[in-house]
Amino acid sequence: MSDSEIRSLISTAGKQQVSEPVAFKDAVESMHRAQLRDEISLGPIRPPQRLAPFSHAIGLEVAHPDTDIIAAESEGDAFGRLILLHDPGSDETWDGDMRLVAYIQADMDDSVAGDPLLPEVAWEWLNEGLDTIGAQYSNLGGTVTSTASVRFGEIGGPPRAFQLELRASWTAQSNDLTPHVEAFAQVLANVAGLPPAGIAEIGSTT
Repeated sequence: MSDSEIRSLISTAGKQQVSEPVAFKDAVESMHRAQLRDEISLGPIRPPQRLAPFSHAIGLEVAHPDTDIIAAESEGDAFGRLILLHDPGSDETWDGDMRLVAYIQADMDDSVAGDPLLPEVAWEWLNEGLDTIGAQYSNLGGTVTSTASVRFGEIGGPPRAFQLELRASWTAQSNDLTPHVEAFAQVLANVAGLPPAGIAEIGSTT
């Protein structure tokens, strides 16, 4: 994404009615500077309203070859949303004025979904991702839910389906959100079962 496209995106982000603070604009720009692996695509989505004076949101998902559009209500095999909330009043409960709210949903293989430690492992991926990349943050909290669905009757699809949902939020301690987005993308890659970057899957011809 070019600098002019980023600036245009910032000018309309959230449809705010008042002038956006420089700190917020810088934070939004940094989100779109994240360097992601080829399998993951990123795009702007509509942010939630009324949660903070200023907000911006991006969607990430494991890319499909026929499209690079990220839908606000994507239902791909693995997708995530990362929302930036900015309150210049420095909400005391946030311990800062930049709060990130994250959501990941992914279909899971039954052999993985049956692991009772899966929620703990997924949460550790988030902690390790933020720490390893050097993201400055505080007040991290959230939940990880592993679910199983059984289909009956004429409903299409596999008889059993397993999903993992991760919901988390944390306060960014600087306006540079690039490492936060890159860490979030790595968690999405882990949850989606992608091989480590630079290692091809067995059977791959590329």
